[in-house]
Amino acid sequence: METRASKYLKKKQVPFTTVEYKHEEKGAEFAARAIGFALEKTVKTLVADLGPNGYVLALMPGDKHLSMKKLAKACCAKKAAMADTETAQRLTGYWVGGISPFGTRQKLPVVMEKTLFQYDEVAINAGQRGIMLIMKPKDILRASDGIGADLVY
Repeated sequence: METRASKYLKKKQVPFTTVEYKHEEKGAEFAARAIGFALEKTVKTLVADLGPNGYVLALMPGDKHLSMKKLAKACCAKKAAMADTETAQRLTGYWVGGISPFGTRQKLPVVMEKTLFQYDEVAINAGQRGIMLIMKPKDILRASDGIGADLVY
């Protein structure tokens, strides 16, 4: 199945493989189990509010927690906080539980946890609940014009 995210990646000629699963609950833990992928290699896309600096997408391993302090520092902001569900969905055009950093309604900066680069491939949401993309971490960063940083709490 094609999503806005997969169309975006095809247009940019970024390689990926699509994996579909039966979506029964939100979260990286369920998605990882459903596709038989390690949780630490399953990326969760979080929307954070940087106050006057706007919003940012933080890409985190499914088994780690985001440090708001480290995210703010990586974005040269005074502070960071999680965006509420309504704001996250409005900015990205995706439902929470299906947010992808690709093809978002509004172009948002992307910061990716640096430990993800140790893996050949990771799973990341395709922009719809029940669909994941298997990609190389460097391709995620290239396609999203993102940066890598230490974000783990």
